[in-house]
Amino acid sequence: MLSLVIPIFNEEKLIDELIRRTVEALESFTQDYEVIFVDDGSIDGSTVSILKSREKNKRIKLLSLSRNFGHQAAYTAGLEYAKGDIVGMMDGDLQDPPELLPEMYRKLSDEDYDIVSGKKSGRKGNKGRSFYAFLFHLIFKHIGDLGNIENYGNYSLMKRIAVEALLSMKEKVRYLPGLRSFIGFRHGEVEFVRDERLRGKPKMTFRKLFVLGSDAIFSFSRFPIRCCLILGTIGTLVFLGAGIYVLFAKISGIAVPGWSSTLLSIYFLGSIQLVFLGILGEYIFRNYKESQNRPVYFVKRFYDDTSVL
Repeated sequence: MLSLVIPIFNEEKLIDELIRRTVEALESFTQDYEVIFVDDGSIDGSTVSILKSREKNKRIKLLSLSRNFGHQAAYTAGLEYAKGDIVGMMDGDLQDPPELLPEMYRKLSDEDYDIVSGKKSGRKGNKGRSFYAFLFHLIFKHIGDLGNIENYGNYSLMKRIAVEALLSMKEKVRYLPGLRSFIGFRHGEVEFVRDERLRGKPKMTFRKLFVLGSDAIFSFSRFPIRCCLILGTIGTLVFLGAGIYVLFAKISGIAVPGWSSTLLSIYFLGSIQLVFLGILGEYIFRNYKESQNRPVYFVKRFYDDTSVL
């Protein structure tokens, strides 16, 4: 069986089109499937639309969370409830085209991959968001302690062995494309141009995108903390040289009186220290989140064929 996990947050305007296109794409290559919509605390009519579609097609299921826990938490919930031998992840804004699923399934089955991901070869729509995504992937490609996952998002199909490996990692600050790359296995790709949002406003604001990018970098890269060490070493050498020069100037009587250079040095060093403390704080905060060991999500209700929780 194939399980497809789709997180939803206030997508009432496009939910019917999403279901229609997704079901058509799945039924073009299999009749043994389930579509798990994860309602991440929607306050519009998204859940009502999903339940209406479920009355006609029982393969459509709804996992309703108790509040908005975030995109990655919603995916995690759906993956843990999925029963399929093959499990997919797809965003619910139709920027990931469901029509790509047959080709991804073919590569997974015929070419013996364990994971097949959608790789974005281009993006339609908002140029600012496209530039932000390009900049993040460019930076992460060079500083991330992973293989090349440039332009990979959540869109993917995975065999059960890969899903179990992914779910075995229990960290609370989650970046699933990075975790999916970390587990290894044989990984294929299908290139596509990411579509523009069909209707409604993007739920991933620039602030949320920035937080997600930060989570990825701080979870899978030592570069920020190593950058502190490198800059600190350079600063030490520079001011050691400056100290020797000042001492020589005092002895030689060529020192220029005044406090400007002193104040500038204090402000410069103070700013650098604050930046370093901020970077250290990001790592410490993530360790604190892990030590709290709080659940990533809470389920309010699950609509499936066997039970209602």
